[in-house]
Amino acid sequence: MLQLVMTGDGSRTIYNSEVGENYHSRHGALQESRHVFLKSGLEYFLAANRTNRVSVLEVGFGTGLNFLLTAEYCIGNQIDLKYTGIEAHPLSPEMIVQTGYDQYIKPETWESFIQNYPDPLTAPIQTDQFCELQIANCRLSDFVSPEKYDVIYFDAFASIHQPEMWTAEAIAHTVSFLKPGGVFVTYAITGDLKRMMKSLAMKVEKAPGAPGKREMLRAVRPA
Repeated sequence: MLQLVMTGDGSRTIYNSEVGENYHSRHGALQESRHVFLKSGLEYFLAANRTNRVSVLEVGFGTGLNFLLTAEYCIGNQIDLKYTGIEAHPLSPEMIVQTGYDQYIKPETWESFIQNYPDPLTAPIQTDQFCELQIANCRLSDFVSPEKYDVIYFDAFASIHQPEMWTAEAIAHTVSFLKPGGVFVTYAITGDLKRMMKSLAMKVEKAPGAPGKREMLRAVRPA
């Protein structure tokens, strides 16, 4: 069962009773997405690499909020974005509409996304001249791609609710899609996760967390 929940910053998230967790932080869905994924991931990568194109892989596409904010940023800065989201259990368009995320982006970005939302499950869509989206409707363990990505957003449910997403095998499989010089970000930080990253020769950094969390993890694959 899915239920809309108001978060601390006035934005909405969705509670999944089968998993026992929200899709975003109760302290603020919007500010968590902006801080963890946009600022600490995308903008961090772009600041370190002078480029007008970027590719993003998101593990846990969920409500689409991370994509929408990323697309809005790239469209506004004329950066070509290729975005792939992995989602084993896609939400319905009707459920996503109820989040009200259209108020945080330009109308044309929202309309292009929501009108074409069912289609990315089978083929890429061009949401803007600068932005291409594809949603892989599969489990992380079943995801295969010849593509390597500049930035990985790891936004799976917490390990206490979805432990299979945080195993050494799952993390290694995810990191295998990251380019040299690429950035991996997630809202979580644990000793096990840091050790996994270091075993994969990743440069690990504790970054300031979003409201409600003191720290988060950012890791860079050495060039």
